[in-house]
Amino acid sequence: MRILIVEDDLRVGDFISRGLKSEGYVVKLIDNGVAGYRDAQSNEYDVIILDLMLPDMSGTQICQALRSEGISTPIMMLTAMDSMNDKITGLRMGADDYMTKPFSFDELVARIEALGRRSIGYSEGNSVLEVDDLRFDLKSVRVWCCDKELTLTDKELAILELLMSKPGDLFSRERILSNVWGMDTDPLTNVVDVYIAKLRKKIDCNPKVPHIETVRGRGYRLSKRHD
Repeated sequence: MRILIVEDDLRVGDFISRGLKSEGYVVKLIDNGVAGYRDAQSNEYDVIILDLMLPDMSGTQICQALRSEGISTPIMMLTAMDSMNDKITGLRMGADDYMTKPFSFDELVARIEALGRRSIGYSEGNSVLEVDDLRFDLKSVRVWCCDKELTLTDKELAILELLMSKPGDLFSRERILSNVWGMDTDPLTNVVDVYIAKLRKKIDCNPKVPHIETVRGRGYRLSKRHD
């Protein structure tokens, strides 16, 4: 996934850039509004992250200009301004999401993943996720394990889709919460653990070789048994 970051605070921009690169993304960082706008016009990205307060051209001006030109790349506003009016203004200008500083990096990654999936979409050729003996048809929303169809709840389906989208990658509880529940704090303390436990029982044909691996204190990942 290719990401453009337009952020004039180089400390913040560098932190986000280095973090996203470590997650495997291709990242370009630009520190002023006009240059960022021109780059977004001439290059294709999967997600654009815009600071609201930028030199020369504000994030809302960039967003509005890009949308008026028919550029539909998902845009996330990132700013220290957290009033409801600021958020409404950004969204009305065409932004797809809005985060305030300071922010959780795990939540930022989770939101970028959600925006990226919306941008790329699922074509006929990639509408089915397959990992070992698990098969998830995203169009019909049906799941099979060892050729046996499973009955999963909406939340279980959402968790499984997230884990199967990047087998072998580690997902923190915060990232799962943000993707599945749309929140960055756990109001029930262990809701992610409870749903993971339920999902495990349904997808593990062989309990001795579990699909979902727990990394203590860090989160969960879907194990790849075979390349």
